[in-house]
Amino acid sequence: MRGLIIFIMILGFQTAVLSQNNFAVWSELGVKGEFTKKIKWSADLNGRFAKGKIETFFPSIGLEYKLVKWFRPSIDYRLIIDQNKYGNYKLSNRININGEFKKDVNRFTFEARLRYQYSFNNVRAADYDSEFDQAIRFKPEVEYDIKGSIFNPVIGAELFYNPAYNPRGFQFSKVRFTIGTKLELDGPHGVSVKYQLDKKTDSYSIGARHVLSISYSYKIN
Repeated sequence: MRGLIIFIMILGFQTAVLSQNNFAVWSELGVKGEFTKKIKWSADLNGRFAKGKIETFFPSIGLEYKLVKWFRPSIDYRLIIDQNKYGNYKLSNRININGEFKKDVNRFTFEARLRYQYSFNNVRAADYDSEFDQAIRFKPEVEYDIKGSIFNPVIGAELFYNPAYNPRGFQFSKVRFTIGTKLELDGPHGVSVKYQLDKKTDSYSIGARHVLSISYSYKIN
């Protein structure tokens, strides 16, 4: 219960910053569990807020398989409700195929995720968006476990690659940098708070986007 209270308190700060055009708040509520020792399931509800309103909303479900200790393939599905440039909300679907690598060294945890995402029935009719259209993504991350503290600092980055041919050829479309912390709480609760800096590399006229990302998860034993 303490984890949920912390999540709600942090989420309350979003109203003070949503009016900024280059600032967004991403929230995630999730639940997860295990079918077997090797097969895990998850369900999440995500909301992305900016300019005083919700711009994107998507529920997702996923399965993860522990192939070996350091490698876990997974697949997840998202139903995306996204606001287009005319202010209308449109539906699209996305499948993510992931490969996650993880290695613990002393108090450090090194992780990397390689993701291929594929969108279908996409009726957004907008320019290419690396968040929601077809993309290959690579996300390395480092976490440090501070002895005697509930805070585990995290730093990472993510590269977005557009695999579809366009007049400028195949290219990286966006880069994201992340810094934040995970909270080690008693019981089945998980909370993380992160700051993200997004920058499109294929359009330098568009400024960087600042994101406060907050997530809460509950693990069912």
